[in-house]
Amino acid sequence: MKYKLPKILVSLSFAALAATLSAKPAPTPTWTDASTAAKEHPGFDYLGEYKKGKTALQVVPAEGRFYLSIYRGGLPGAGWDGGRIKHEWVELDAIKARLKGFKKVDRSSRLDFPKAPKGAITLFDGTSVEEWGNGKIKNGLLQAGTKSRRQFKDFKLHLEFMVPYKPELPLSHPDRGNSGVFALGAYEVQVADTFGLDESPEAWKDIKQIKKPNTWCGSVYGLNTQNVNMCLPPLSWQSLDIEFTAARFEGEKKISSARISVWQNGVLIHDDFVLPSGTGGGPRGPRPEVAQGPILIQNHHNPTQYRNIWVIEK
Repeated sequence: MKYKLPKILVSLSFAALAATLSAKPAPTPTWTDASTAAKEHPGFDYLGEYKKGKTALQVVPAEGRFYLSIYRGGLPGAGWDGGRIKHEWVELDAIKARLKGFKKVDRSSRLDFPKAPKGAITLFDGTSVEEWGNGKIKNGLLQAGTKSRRQFKDFKLHLEFMVPYKPELPLSHPDRGNSGVFALGAYEVQVADTFGLDESPEAWKDIKQIKKPNTWCGSVYGLNTQNVNMCLPPLSWQSLDIEFTAARFEGEKKISSARISVWQNGVLIHDDFVLPSGTGGGPRGPRPEVAQGPILIQNHHNPTQYRNIWVIEK
């Protein structure tokens, strides 16, 4: 004889299942300022760059542990000899001992953050978003998700950005601070938190690589990997300088390709790269190339913030 559940229990079971399936996942813990992160996250104080003699470390909190990248000679862009990067995982209860004898380094505090020179167009100085469509200011900072009202062609652009701290996500996860700066709305220089990551395939033998290096911070998205990973830790101010020459057209025919050079934190990471197309992924493919267009700052569901944006037209 088969046992039948009472109808009320069946109804309750289906209701519970439906509620479970429809429940939204808990939001990823996210911090947008260092003082709050230091109070609330036990790993934040260890995040950063360290030096001892000719050895340098980058320490990345990820999923409850710490991922260490170990360099010979110094840090990327500041003494690293370009050789193989070693890596190790360290638990929270062991990280203090592992860092004994190392001195923490704050390169962001020593960066040059120049004000707009004479002849430049100031797009954002913390006081107004009149130059931006749908622009939003929070605590004097421009929030991701806006584009310039002006159209540009050839230019030199300076801006500064800060990505949020999201230590519970895996390494190379696209939701770690994902944003981007688009020249003419068509060619993206990626902005994200890929601090401490190594593009060498050897570094990913035992770790799932979610996003490829040509989509990391500083990349010309999907088209060209940065010469060196110049990312500083999240919640540090960083700089991007972009020199861009637009494609030329005769009618609808492209007669010369767009070109781009990029400096991140003062270090050249793309040297006059010839853009074969617009950038973009997914089923829609690359963005159409254009002769002129806005500077677009992408909102990709992350509270990435910007300041001190100016441009010189060529």
